[in-house]
Amino acid sequence: MKNCPCGSGRQYSESCGLYISGKAKAPTAEALMRSRYTAYTVHDVDYTLKTYAHRNKEEIDYEATRELSEKSTWLGLKIIKAEKGGINDTEGTVEFEVSYIRNGIKNVHREKAKFRKEDGDDGLQWFYDKGHITHNVRAKSGLTVKQAVMSLAPVVQAKSISIVALKGDFY
Repeated sequence: MKNCPCGSGRQYSESCGLYISGKAKAPTAEALMRSRYTAYTVHDVDYTLKTYAHRNKEEIDYEATRELSEKSTWLGLKIIKAEKGGINDTEGTVEFEVSYIRNGIKNVHREKAKFRKEDGDDGLQWFYDKGHITHNVRAKSGLTVKQAVMSLAPVVQAKSISIVALKGDFY
């Protein structure tokens, strides 16, 4: 038995594995967010794509999603804040941070994601609707994320630094 990559502290088979395998539906927006991250780590691109809201499915690039999943080393998920998104809600927001390494570069992706319940193949269930990237930093190997951000400070001259991801880079 191994711990789930989502950071819940539970075994994969008792956590996100239930949702990814189709044995159960994610009961909350946060549970869906955690399972989507886990799907990236176990390279189950079909689950990731299946959990997009129906109105967004035409925007998905399957090959880019597969490549991101398979060519990244996943370092962890941190849930910053969840609003609504409970069992009895129909909408919710989850702010999260994901760290991963791709092409020798450490990435820290922070997003405020909106989720919604809608009819799916198995009745009413949670789907990822859309997200707003609030922070995305890339640091070359050997630099910490903090060092990379600090190296930009003289250029940006702002209280907060936001580096937007390239289109198709994540979620």
